[in-house]
Amino acid sequence: MKTEDLALFHRIAETGSLIEAADLLNLPKSTVSRRLQALEDELNIKQLFHRQSRSMTLTSAGSHFYQRSQNILAQLDETLFEMTNDDAEIRGHLRIQMFPIHSMNVLMQAIFRFMDLHPKLTVEVISSAESVDMVKNNLDVAFVVEPALDTLDLVVRPIFTTDLCFYASPTYLAKYGTPNTTKEIESHNVSLFRLSNGKIFNELWIGAEQEVRVRGNFCSNSVEVAVEFALQGRGIVYAPAEVVADLVASGQLITLLPDIPPHPGECYLAYPSRRYVSLASRRFIDFIIQELAPNGVPTNLNALGVRRVCKASEESYPADDVRFRFKSVT
Repeated sequence: MKTEDLALFHRIAETGSLIEAADLLNLPKSTVSRRLQALEDELNIKQLFHRQSRSMTLTSAGSHFYQRSQNILAQLDETLFEMTNDDAEIRGHLRIQMFPIHSMNVLMQAIFRFMDLHPKLTVEVISSAESVDMVKNNLDVAFVVEPALDTLDLVVRPIFTTDLCFYASPTYLAKYGTPNTTKEIESHNVSLFRLSNGKIFNELWIGAEQEVRVRGNFCSNSVEVAVEFALQGRGIVYAPAEVVADLVASGQLITLLPDIPPHPGECYLAYPSRRYVSLASRRFIDFIIQELAPNGVPTNLNALGVRRVCKASEESYPADDVRFRFKSVT
């Protein structure tokens, strides 16, 4: 039995579709169907799937084989991981989802360095703010922010932090006044951020412990668009310090509540907890942690400045894997 056919079987089971599995694997549907039939013949199993017109569901035999073979794949990758030197060349394909965040260039630089170390590895990066089933969509790793984590089926690790504050233009403040307390922020027009799954960032942190519920007449899924909203004097923006540093320095934006320390927002590396992790994925995860969270300390992006040199922040995070439940907002 070929391990590639076993992996193919898992893609069909996880997507629930022969066509989707073929698309993800970049193979003709006829090839996937033929290899699945060959696997069933080799196992002497009449059917691993109930074949409907638009979906594929596991039979009882298929479900049993899926659970047992998942352990086999995990043990095989574990063995390869233990036997492979850290500097050994990695092959295979990585599918990475990247939340469209301002620090994308920092992540891309790290990804390209990993590719340079392993030139036979192929990498696919999907930029999307949509919260998706990583297993069904055959995603190995994702870079996300906390509000996008609406599932408990992920293992997540903080890789960098950013200082989040409220900002407004002098024009807006001259017309509507400057909020001097956290409570006053709630009465102002604040740019909102909506994820593609419908969730909105409207409960925001000020400092380490204070929380404010904001409202506004403008919503976007882009930090840059939200900053432009503030520059036009239309309202207040909640943004990472390094994104608006030049605008603050030039006086185009004013930092609000300057006596309150910024809130340390975090970005996470995430991967499925209910699926075996391939050798390429494990090496990549280890590489990113070493690059962006050395000694367990996430990189502080604001400390990078324009030099984009990784520098550890003062804040550490627990050694254990972090798991979330998204706090719903209405």
